[in-house]
Amino acid sequence: MGRVIVVQYITLDGVVEDPDGSGGTPFGGWAMRHGPEGVAGDKFRLGSMLETGVLLFGRRTWNHFAGLWPGRDTPFARAMNRADKAVVTSRALPEDGWTNSRGVDGPLAEWIAGTVTTRDVVVIGSGSVVQALREHGLVDEYRLIAFPTAVNAGRRLFPDAVDLELVSSEMTGPASLTIHRVPGRTA
Repeated sequence: MGRVIVVQYITLDGVVEDPDGSGGTPFGGWAMRHGPEGVAGDKFRLGSMLETGVLLFGRRTWNHFAGLWPGRDTPFARAMNRADKAVVTSRALPEDGWTNSRGVDGPLAEWIAGTVTTRDVVVIGSGSVVQALREHGLVDEYRLIAFPTAVNAGRRLFPDAVDLELVSSEMTGPASLTIHRVPGRTA
């Protein structure tokens, strides 16, 4: 059985919005200020999930990534480009869009239920998708890369109280990767 895993860059004060500055917010670019080693490669330790799972995006995040990843040629970029990708969108994806991408068929909760019977689903960014999954109690795990920055503005990952179980914590470049399990969800 698969899991729903949310991966996010996050500040010490819980903000996930505009880590690369592409959103144009006054506080944006907070992850990039720490240099490329903080975001390069498989920092979220996805490993074989890039081959066996499916990456899930909201339309805005997919559009942004579809403009970034296809032109890159590193081992991690090649894995991202080969990965199976699903997009929560009400509009058709462009024919010449990011390879191996397709729209989510039907309601999100039903799509998740059918997909996690055999595969992991990794949600990258995509705040509205994460919120919908949280509302339905479908998130199993969070993999968070916390940068030593507080911006005191922007959308937070957890708008209300939540308790999680810490699975692991490690340094990754200038930040830390923590893996948290949602109590009562799959191990």
